[in-house]
Amino acid sequence: MDRSQKEALVAELNGVFTEAGVVVIAEYSGLTVAEMTNLRVKMRDAGANFKVTKNRLARLALDGTDYDSLSSKLKGPVGIAYSSDPVSAPKVAMDYAKGNEKFVVIGGAMGVTVLDPEGVKSLASLPSLDELRGKLVGLLQAPATKIAGILQAPASQLARVLSAKAEQG
Repeated sequence: MDRSQKEALVAELNGVFTEAGVVVIAEYSGLTVAEMTNLRVKMRDAGANFKVTKNRLARLALDGTDYDSLSSKLKGPVGIAYSSDPVSAPKVAMDYAKGNEKFVVIGGAMGVTVLDPEGVKSLASLPSLDELRGKLVGLLQAPATKIAGILQAPASQLARVLSAKAEQG
């Protein structure tokens, strides 16, 4: 990689870190190419990304962003998972770490807030943005459904009473 390619990579990563909602750093030592590809596919499906870069270049890209405090965690073979949604990258990373002991979450950050592995785990346990939207829509629709049921109940009860009287007489 020549100097101009490195500068372009640092600029690209800096843009990624500037726009990311959350960044997770994980050690991937010993993963096969197939396992790494599987991880990247899972990340992409969830709306997140996973990158492996030289630590020195990643440290340069972190300068001037909210995630500058993560520079100390970039030691050894580590990868960076990030997403704009604060839940998707941690959720996929923690799920993958449960199924593969070679993949270990070291920590992460959400804005200027630095997270240890337990913090990433608790962030991963939260519902995603789409799940929250679904719950909100359900809550908004529930009162309308209940009102319609209440309004229909007296009429249906009256109809049943009249029907029973008609059958008797």
